[in-house]
Amino acid sequence: MGLHLNDGGDDLVESHEINVTPFIDVMLVLLIIFMVAAPLATVDIKVDLPASTAKPTPRPDKPIYLSIKDDSSLFLDNVQVDKAQLGSVLDKLTNADKEKTIFVRGDKEVNYANLMEAMDALRGAGYLKIGLVGLETVGQQ
Repeated sequence: MGLHLNDGGDDLVESHEINVTPFIDVMLVLLIIFMVAAPLATVDIKVDLPASTAKPTPRPDKPIYLSIKDDSSLFLDNVQVDKAQLGSVLDKLTNADKEKTIFVRGDKEVNYANLMEAMDALRGAGYLKIGLVGLETVGQQ
């Protein structure tokens, strides 16, 4: 205890012992708070995908671009296509060469689900070599 009672009178004698109970209580509460808050600190991560600092690879002679606009419309080169006819139009452009790389250019405002649907349509058509096109920011850090 913090105080001892004296037998002889009304004077209270001070105890020179350290009471660590409040300190332990505070430390346990802080431990619980940090255990709960630590996993929550890593959830909200902002990602800016359109820019890349990687060195650009040389382009093929005649690249084929699949462009996705912010309204989710698809364009092969400069021709608008539907997801259903994507495979047949690609077969005409590539002469059915499934080994040809298709470069995907997406608007910054494109929903990630729409981008994945377009890539899934490419995969369904048999085109597995897909290149993502971004802004070239080499040396601009």
